[in-house]
Amino acid sequence: MASARVGQWRSSARIVSCVLVALLTCTLRCSEGVKLSNIILILTDDQDVEMGGMTPMKKTKELIGDAGVTFSNAFTATPLCCPSRSSILTGKYPHNHLVRNNSISGNCSSTAWQKEAEPFAFPVYLNKLRYQTFYGGKYLNQYGSKDAGGVAHVPPGWDQWHALVGNSKYYNYTLSVNGKEEKHGDNYEKDYLTDLVLNQSLHFLEERSPNHPFFMMLCPPSPHSPWTAAPQYQQSFSDVKAPHDGSFNMPGKDKHWLLRQPANPMLNSSIEYLDNAYRRRWQTLLSVDDMVEQLINKLDSIKELNNTYIFYTSDHGYHTGQFSLPIDKRQLYEFDIRIPLLVRGPGIKPKQTLQSPVLNIDLSMTILDIAGVNLSTVSMDGQSFLPQMAPSLRNGTERPFFLIEYTGEGNSSEDPSCPKLGPGLAECFPDCVCEDAFNNTYACVRTLKDANLQYCEFADNESFVEVYNLTSDPHQLENIVKKVDPALLQIMNQRLIKLESCTGDSCRNVK
Repeated sequence: MASARVGQWRSSARIVSCVLVALLTCTLRCSEGVKLSNIILILTDDQDVEMGGMTPMKKTKELIGDAGVTFSNAFTATPLCCPSRSSILTGKYPHNHLVRNNSISGNCSSTAWQKEAEPFAFPVYLNKLRYQTFYGGKYLNQYGSKDAGGVAHVPPGWDQWHALVGNSKYYNYTLSVNGKEEKHGDNYEKDYLTDLVLNQSLHFLEERSPNHPFFMMLCPPSPHSPWTAAPQYQQSFSDVKAPHDGSFNMPGKDKHWLLRQPANPMLNSSIEYLDNAYRRRWQTLLSVDDMVEQLINKLDSIKELNNTYIFYTSDHGYHTGQFSLPIDKRQLYEFDIRIPLLVRGPGIKPKQTLQSPVLNIDLSMTILDIAGVNLSTVSMDGQSFLPQMAPSLRNGTERPFFLIEYTGEGNSSEDPSCPKLGPGLAECFPDCVCEDAFNNTYACVRTLKDANLQYCEFADNESFVEVYNLTSDPHQLENIVKKVDPALLQIMNQRLIKLESCTGDSCRNVK
């Protein structure tokens, strides 16, 4: 009997303890009846900021940027789609989430990724907090592959899943709708992917429960190739060309060999190609601009706008003619690693422009911070930037420097259309200008706080190093590795070594 009473007492004590914890949680999060904030992340594909990529988006700049904060120093941890999106989802640098490129063999949406990374992505945390979650649009480049579960695989953490199979398309694609295949054709009214993502998100808002907060991640294909604009925008910007200034059509002097191989000056056919791409990219963004406007109007009509954080960003930048490279990403320079980042929401004062350096690996930690998650319990490399954009809500510090890393890709055989180039290169278009190679593998330290510098090391047989002072040389025209103080090179090298092996707290506290 005594044993039974002891067991009952222990059981009662556990119940009381759980109730106290629940009451404490409610006291911290639900005081004065405050509801947890809703969160929306809009993620475009290949949208630059350096070369005017935000220029056509007047509504987005007004409705998000002017209503909140614009970060002028936002960066991607790596300038390629699948590794970058993996960094956003996990809050980790590529050397920790191990997604190297856009292929299954490079761990893009592979079975290993699904087993080891997806269960710890930030939407899982939100779902456990009873956030209603919605995903629409492009996920990872190899998502839906038969080698990795096909469309039946729905990552954990998502209540509503409307994900594109494969890479960005505007028409003639397949979606996984909660694990079931849905084919789409080329009818604008029914199939244009940017509009479809919007319509699905509006339906989600109508059907959600008002008793719980929501998180939505909207990932339109714009402005990724094939740059298919909506019919009403196909004649827009007819006179627009890529900016022909800065490093446009400049030789890659004193740079890694891949930057020294393009013809300089560029062929007229390359310039015509990139100008056309630039114009069409802008055209596709007009539909995203419409998406932002309609989404905000909907939030206003259902009286959720004032309790919703909206993030607008891209997975990485893009170049059109810089250093005679016609079109692509994958390079260490500002035009490829800088991203747009606009945020509005509760506690954020309007019309702010902040210089604080932030990374895309910080998005997950910031979102979890907004949701009230104890960040010390989360294994991520990023840090919340809520203290920077809403100091009244949080105290925090800026990171002094950070890591940019990339693993190059190349073809094992010669490109049939460019036989003189030999194996080991990739992305050789137009006019056989190659944008990538096996040894286009680098890691960089980027610092803004004490000095505006970039220090990069390549994993090649030269151990090539590039160093730029972006205060005096914002377009990175001169590699100053042979001019800079050797003591500074040693400091930057030591920082790079620490960052390349960092994980969690050690990524935030590198000295």
